[in-house]
This record gives sequence, structure tokens and C-alpha cells, in this order.
Amino acid sequence: MALYLVTGAAGFIGAALAAALVRAGHEVVGADNLSTGFRENVPAGVRFFYGDCGLPDLYGGILPARPYDAVFHIAGQSSGEISFDNPLYDMQANAASTLRLSRFALDNGCTRFIYAGSMSVYGVQPDAPAREDAPCRPESFYGVSKLASEHYLRLNERYGMRFTSLRLFNVYGPGQNMTNMRQGMVSIFMAMMLKDGHIRVKGRPDRYRDFVYIDDVVRAFTACLERRESEGRALNIGGSGRITVGALTDKLAALSPTPVNVGYAGGTPGDVHGIYADMTLARECLGYVPRMSLDEGLARMYAALTAQSPA
Repeated sequence: MALYLVTGAAGFIGAALAAALVRAGHEVVGADNLSTGFRENVPAGVRFFYGDCGLPDLYGGILPARPYDAVFHIAGQSSGEISFDNPLYDMQANAASTLRLSRFALDNGCTRFIYAGSMSVYGVQPDAPAREDAPCRPESFYGVSKLASEHYLRLNERYGMRFTSLRLFNVYGPGQNMTNMRQGMVSIFMAMMLKDGHIRVKGRPDRYRDFVYIDDVVRAFTACLERRESEGRALNIGGSGRITVGALTDKLAALSPTPVNVGYAGGTPGDVHGIYADMTLARECLGYVPRMSLDEGLARMYAALTAQSPA
């Protein structure tokens, strides 16, 4: 039985990953500051600690009796838009927490570090699948902090760190925070649709993204444990390929039994017109191929949400 640390264990991706590791028979320690996650999201069987990875107070609690077999660093501020509100907090929540946590891991005998990176590191890209060797020119403070985190991890390789950064594209699925209206395009649009049948979009319908279902993301993280080829790399984890915002809202509206109105206005700071993933390297290094189609993933998420709603 392996011992793993999962930060962000009360959030969307961290909770799903921690649950998968517990189901596989492993011992899991979870940590979260509950700034966007919820205590009830922490899976049964996870030994949970409240605290912030960017601050020293957490680390006495999560000090392991034996070295962690791997650290999964999922926690952080995860909205490009929100990063403009307080760039210093964003740096603390992302770059500083990664540096502190990675040094803690090394100091306590753990050299395997798997990081939740982001497609936001790329910034503006041509209308073609983004490759990992594309120039990285982030357009948001969030993107800068995620890229800085990768650089810190790469510097730590000289001390024995074996890191992988999974550059996640637009993750969605059951369990996503439906109350955060500034992070997660699918969850924002679906929450609006369920509330009053009106999706209000910031930006143009011809923008495009790559949407990846939560189960595929979890598979990518767990594959890092088995595939040594992933070490020392940043890997794109996408799902749907190039999907316009207009096409996404059409697919969402088709799920509703009542008419849905869609309006477009304004924009979001740091938003790029479009990006989608070249996943060649993830396939070669992880055997990663997304299994969930966008249509099926949206249907599952919608069904899960409507099943929870009062009659």
C-alpha cells in the first residue's frame, strides 16, 4: 500500500483523485485551506488536514511517519479572471505553495511530485493544436504563477525531484463547484442554465477551447505513477479538441427540457481567443487517450446535477 499526499483534496479535481487512490487501496493524506473547496467533498478514508500549502503552519501536521511515495499538488487559485483581483495572493497560492511543498517533499524523502499545471501558461497561440514546446507567454497572473511553478520544479530536479506537470485544459464534470461563477466555463454556463434558463457569456461565440472530463484527468494523474517516461516533462491533458463557445452553449441548451437563451457581451481579463491541445506527448509518455466525448460528459454532468435538485 503506497502513501500519497493530495493537496486540494476538498476541491473538484483533488477530491476525485483522492477518491480514486483510496479505491485502489492506497493510504491518502489530504490537505486543503477550504478557500474554494468544501470539507464534505473530502472522500471517506482520506486523512484530512486543514491548512494552506503556501504557509508553514500546515507542514507539521502532514509530516509523514514514512516518506510519501508521491505528492500530488492540486491545490491553488485556479481562475485567470480572479488572478487579476489580487496578483500577490495568486503568486502565494500557486508559485509559492509549489516551491514550499516541493522542498518539503524533498526534505522528507519524497522525490515524486505530480503537479496540476494549466494550459494558461501558453497565452495566445495560433489556431492549431498547442504543443508543449510552444512559446509560453501567459496572458494572466494565474498563467504566470503556473509557469513559475513549473520552473521551480525543474530547478528542483538537480536535487533529485522527479516531477511531472499535467497542463490541464478546461476540466469539467460532476463534483465541480457550481457556485463559483468565475472559474470553469462548463460549470458556469450549466449553473446559469439551471438557475433561470439564460446563459450569459463574456466574450464572443467563435472563441474555442478544449474540454476534458474529470475521469480522464484522474486517469492521467494516476498514470504518472506507473510511467517513468512522464518524469521531467510538462504534458497537455485535453479531451474534446477544438470546440467553440457557441457550439458548447448549443450542446448545453440541447440538454434542457425548456428553452435556453444565450447572450454574449463584454469579456474577461486575460482571456485568450482560443486554445486546444496537441496530446501526442501525453499519449507517448502516459498512454493517455481521452475516453469521454463532450456530448456524453455534458449529459452525465447535467444528469448528476438535476438528480440532486429538489423536485
